[in-house]
Amino acid sequence: MRRFEEKIRSTNFVVTSELTPPKGIDLSDFFAKADALKGFVDAINITESPRARMAVEPKSVAHLLQDRGLEAIVQITARDRNRIAIQADLLGASLLGLGNFLFMTGDDPKNGDHPEAKGVFDLTTLEMLQAARSLRRGRDVSGNVLHGAPPLFLGATMNPGAADLMREVDNSHRKIDAGAQFFQTQAIYNTDFLEQFLEAAKLGNIPLLAGVIPLKSAKMAAWLNANVPGIRVPAEILEELERAGPEREAAKGIEIAARTVRRLRDICAGVHIMALGWEMKIPEILRAAEVSQRDLYAV
Repeated sequence: MRRFEEKIRSTNFVVTSELTPPKGIDLSDFFAKADALKGFVDAINITESPRARMAVEPKSVAHLLQDRGLEAIVQITARDRNRIAIQADLLGASLLGLGNFLFMTGDDPKNGDHPEAKGVFDLTTLEMLQAARSLRRGRDVSGNVLHGAPPLFLGATMNPGAADLMREVDNSHRKIDAGAQFFQTQAIYNTDFLEQFLEAAKLGNIPLLAGVIPLKSAKMAAWLNANVPGIRVPAEILEELERAGPEREAAKGIEIAARTVRRLRDICAGVHIMALGWEMKIPEILRAAEVSQRDLYAV
């Protein structure tokens, strides 16, 4: 099952989401959330111990997810492994039928639930992309020939709301030069900012999935503004949530998310919905945004 690459390269509007594996081996809740998304998303990111909080490693869970008919995107961080282990994991994942990967630095262990852990950070995000591209071309990062090259589809993250626009543009081009074939972004609430970024970045045929985080409350929106670099929830959206009041904030947040998705349909290749516990709301958001249900088995 490797339809995601074909879909994102087509003219179809692609929808992805993400799930975090549990701390433990009981996947019942994880699978319930994943099954609820079947038919509504084209692929699901499987995170790698986000916020440096230990959880089941993603490629085994991604393999099980694909057995259930849902395509996965495996997140790979620089935090926990050196270049030998990262390359070995990519080869192993390919043997399990996994082909989609998203590379990022990873959170500092001292901010997680094992603060005594040592971060590895042997490779930067750019170097991980270069290593993966080298594997796809049939050689390891040291130039040794592989006995069979893996068909990897390589992604990276992007922050169009970064304070320094041109620095983020330059960083995005470095990721493309290193091997990135698609992008997923930080959450977007002002689509004008994304259009300005895309005009400056000129990404060519590299597809971009704009991030959407549904807002559960005005308090959550204010927290994102104060604590997450690159996220800008406009004042008018904060005011909408506040006017809705405690009883209608959640419904208003879904309405805002759907409106944002609808606007993004004319701007980029798709959306990446980071539901943060609201995975069961994703179908409602997509229906309200008039995004058709997905055919997971055909392009």
